[in-house]
Amino acid sequence: MKLISWNIDSLNAALTSDSARALLSREVLETIASYNPDVIALQETKLSIKGPTAKHLEVLEHYFPQYQIAWVSSDEPARKGYAGTMFLYKPELQPEVTYPKIESPTTMDSEGRMITLEFDDFYVTQVYTPNASDGLKRLADRQLWDRQYAAYLSSLDQNKPVLATGDFNVAHTEIDLANPKSNVRSPGFTLEERDGFTYLLEQGFTDTFRHLHGDVTGAYTWWAQRSRTSKINNTGWRIDYWLVSHRVADKVLKSEMIDSGTRQDHTPILLEIEL
Repeated sequence: MKLISWNIDSLNAALTSDSARALLSREVLETIASYNPDVIALQETKLSIKGPTAKHLEVLEHYFPQYQIAWVSSDEPARKGYAGTMFLYKPELQPEVTYPKIESPTTMDSEGRMITLEFDDFYVTQVYTPNASDGLKRLADRQLWDRQYAAYLSSLDQNKPVLATGDFNVAHTEIDLANPKSNVRSPGFTLEERDGFTYLLEQGFTDTFRHLHGDVTGAYTWWAQRSRTSKINNTGWRIDYWLVSHRVADKVLKSEMIDSGTRQDHTPILLEIEL
């Protein structure tokens, strides 16, 4: 199987705007389509509770003909048009689709952050992990989320192997971002968040990129838009992952970043696995 995950940072903006950034986003969609993936996971879709519009579906059909779509959006009591996730998958796959609630704190379960596809012999699940926010005001809630999410993945893993992907909003180790020393208390690199990710892996999951590439440096999945030179200078973070159950790690053929050109923010990540 060939699977691709991408934090698109607003599906509507990517598909319907004529801004320079939207044009770059559509170039990324063309690149994703060229891989002919079996499954595509999108995070931060920012769609309304009604989901994709007819226009959105028309454009998606252009890039990914006949793909089936599963989506979930943020809904009350959470903020509307916030977070959100989507899967596109080839019609012959026919998974069972669920939209997990993990008893997370505050409104996190209502923010459209998770979708799971269940196949006969494995799961594919995606997550858009809550950010600890400016001033770390959501850090305590984020720590609770991390524990609940780890318990959820572990429960899936007890049934069959798991492929888990998404924007986990954490750089796990110092080699996962360009400037670790100046970001020790930044959202996404606090000790609490890093420990949460370590705990997740300890439940039986493999970071496929590190599994295949070891301690390679300078490999990132996100570059801040607020800095015009972040991508030029490669001052990025690796916060998007493909994780798999330990027992299928040896079946991973590729785990790598897909070139998104000059577009800053997230870049897509690819997993190829024999299952």
